[in-house]
Amino acid sequence: MKRNILRQLVEHGFDVTVVPARTSWQEALAYEPDAIFLSNGPGDPSAVEGVRDTVRELAARKPLFGICLGHQILGLAFGGKTIKLKFGHHGGNQPGQDLATGKVAICAENHGYAVDADSLREAGEPVEITHVNLNDGTVEGLAHAEKPLFSVQYHPEASPGPHDAGYFFGRFREMVARHKAGETVTGAAVASGRTASAI
Repeated sequence: MKRNILRQLVEHGFDVTVVPARTSWQEALAYEPDAIFLSNGPGDPSAVEGVRDTVRELAARKPLFGICLGHQILGLAFGGKTIKLKFGHHGGNQPGQDLATGKVAICAENHGYAVDADSLREAGEPVEITHVNLNDGTVEGLAHAEKPLFSVQYHPEASPGPHDAGYFFGRFREMVARHKAGETVTGAAVASGRTASAI
């Protein structure tokens, strides 16, 4: 996990507890968290054993935000597949488009795999593709239409824009606060920046 992710979470008012990737969902919930964050990490996401089931259980119970590998694991947890890219995305100059607004952010990326869009659609879960890479059209963001969870493939904490994508941490904070207050809030509404009245 990148240190700047932790710094951004703390700056947005979170009290963070870090647990190993092999932590069971029961062990994670024993900390009584308000939300779950899925971090970045190396390698082939489909080779990370057991984590997709854990994430699916956590997603049924808590608001959730994932970055990079966390985004890919979330895609797997909801029935999608990942594919190895012919040319991986590496560097601080990748164009990521928000499909709700049309806005393009300069994104920092370092990954060789991507969530396969067709497999997500075929899985039948109400998961929306929220962002795409304009170089090759691959999935850059996901959000659930019924649950409070969303994810991005790139690294908003790396600040290549420098602040093009930093708003995700604020939206995560908003989603958690509204969920904790008993509101019905979805990742799709929050990730797209829709107001509470539009949910």
